Amino acid sequence: MDTLEDDTGVRLAARLRREREGRGWSLADLAARSGVGKATISKIERGDASPTAGVLVRLAAAFDLTLASLLVRAEAGADRLIRAADQPVWRDPDTGYLRRQVFLRPDHPLEIVEVTMPPGKSAVLPAASYAFIRQVVWLTEGDLVVTDPDGRHVLAAGDCLGFGPPADVTISNESDAPARYIVALARS
Repeated sequence: MDTLEDDTGVRLAARLRREREGRGWSLADLAARSGVGKATISKIERGDASPTAGVLVRLAAAFDLTLASLLVRAEAGADRLIRAADQPVWRDPDTGYLRRQVFLRPDHPLEIVEVTMPPGKSAVLPAASYAFIRQVVWLTEGDLVVTDPDGRHVLAAGDCLGFGPPADVTISNESDAPARYIVALARS
């Protein structure tokens, strides 16, 4: 898995640079649009730093992309059959949050992501990550807490939560065991 993650990081760095340069943006332009520091973006594009989930969401939103769309563009290909071994995996360097892109094609409105959240960890995702999508989270293993403007939602294995309008969301695993969940989302 480390090789796949390393390869994904290299492809992601190259994709971010291509997205930025393809729009004719400087590092300063992307920094202004995303709220991510110019030096941080430069380090990510050079492969000297691995971005967190929050940083990737802000960069993707600056390009009018979802995080999933950005990661799929980094991986390339739009096959109808996506073998388990070919599903891109990305690990958040801050939390160890592991994200597997199970299904995404540019010509299909549905995306499926599998996430493993380590015990005692959480990810804060800004409203921008939900600007172009509608999604549900289905917890398949462990316990999970999703906090949004509507409150604190405690999920047990088998529970499913539909997200509302775009808002800042915190997804937390407050237990001492990993939580695994499926995110199904559709572009709106």
